[in-house]
Amino acid sequence: MKLSILLVLLLAITGQAAKKPNIIYILADDLGYGDLGCYGQQTIQTPRLDQMAADGIRFTQHYSGSTVCGPSRSCMLTGKHTGHSYVRGNGHLQMRLDPHDEIFPRALQHAGYHTAMIGKSGLGCNTDDSTLPNAKGFDYFFGYTSHTEAHHYFPKYLWRNTEKITYPNNTLHQGDNYSSEIVINEALQYIEQQKDGPFFLHLAFQIPHASLRAKEEWKAKYRPILKETPLPAEHKKARYHYSYEREPKTTYAAMVSYMDHNVGLVLVKLKDLGIADNTLVMFSSDNGAMQEGGHRRDSFNSNGALRGGKRDLYEGGVRTPTIAWWPGKIAPGRTSDHLSAFWDISPTLRELAGARAQADTDGLSMVPTLLGKPGQKKHSYLYWEFHEQNGKRGIRKGKWKLILQKTGIVRKPEPELYNLDKDPSEQTNVARQNPEIVSELLKTIDAAHTLSEHKNFRLATEKPEGSTAPHAKKRK
Repeated sequence: MKLSILLVLLLAITGQAAKKPNIIYILADDLGYGDLGCYGQQTIQTPRLDQMAADGIRFTQHYSGSTVCGPSRSCMLTGKHTGHSYVRGNGHLQMRLDPHDEIFPRALQHAGYHTAMIGKSGLGCNTDDSTLPNAKGFDYFFGYTSHTEAHHYFPKYLWRNTEKITYPNNTLHQGDNYSSEIVINEALQYIEQQKDGPFFLHLAFQIPHASLRAKEEWKAKYRPILKETPLPAEHKKARYHYSYEREPKTTYAAMVSYMDHNVGLVLVKLKDLGIADNTLVMFSSDNGAMQEGGHRRDSFNSNGALRGGKRDLYEGGVRTPTIAWWPGKIAPGRTSDHLSAFWDISPTLRELAGARAQADTDGLSMVPTLLGKPGQKKHSYLYWEFHEQNGKRGIRKGKWKLILQKTGIVRKPEPELYNLDKDPSEQTNVARQNPEIVSELLKTIDAAHTLSEHKNFRLATEKPEGSTAPHAKKRK
């Protein structure tokens, strides 16, 4: 009898020790590097994320997959940079079915995880294919499949797996069902249902992407602070893709604070369920700060000292605020300048989940950095290509950052070279003073690129001579 009890206790202890961690990956939409208090924001209040950073690790050199939504999220899910991925830009396209464009949640499924994506799907751009999330590796999906539809905070419908959930009183810019509230409630309910784990939740917020829409109670918090003079009333005959907002500064600040509040709700839920110590939570943003829907980046110095923003390959377009939190596993109060990117998420989470390693990833596991252990592998370079605005390519190697403009229409564009150690704001192009560095980086940038399988994502050198028509502009 005593032996049986001892055996049960031993199994319980070893089972607990071998228990796989839950993983929550939260992604903001168009949040700038400087939009959080823990990254220098002076006006917008983000106490929950600031505390999350204080209790965990804050990354200062983590990069998004791209400078717009679709390809950036694709890089995160596939573990590949835009020189190798299929989705290299926004537009009317989506990931292909397996075995093409495999994403890491599929590997987590095989490792015993229940997987979910709630919010804005990263599997396509302007698509309404509700079958794709389940087909690609998510056991549960709720939210938007179309990124264009996700511009609206009062949607006429959302998807729950393949079931269309309608909101008849919503008219895109107003109504009685605010999507960000629906999404966080759905996420909290999912965590409750899956508390026995292991689960992986990709929580993909719309906020703070335009349209600018916030609940009145959150706007009221900022009116005494910002004292913004409302813009003229909307013209009755005007038509806007994004909503017309008379208080753009007030509303943007309210949206970011509401997003911060929702992150706090997730952390509290984990603590209340007693599963915080076995749950890794990561937070990041899909690209740099936008200038859309009436919002201006300089309203809140959204990118801090960094140059540019969304649709740029300057630091402000691709460097992103990133925080990781795991009580008892990640030591509090840490800051890391480890050079990392979205394509590192797949190998990192696969390793933590005990899932099959990815053979064709461009990423490196960040587990040693997260857990404060030795053995962290380093990137020799990070690479991006972007196919709007006549095309852009960029590479970071150590302190050097090389950017090429008009790569879709010019075969040999003039290089821009920046020394990020001395010039983090990328104000001084030192290409002419460093021809050997430029030559080396040009060779590396070409080696990082493979011919895209999609015709929209071709370089000028891959088009027939004389074919210099710029790509059509894509709207996210």
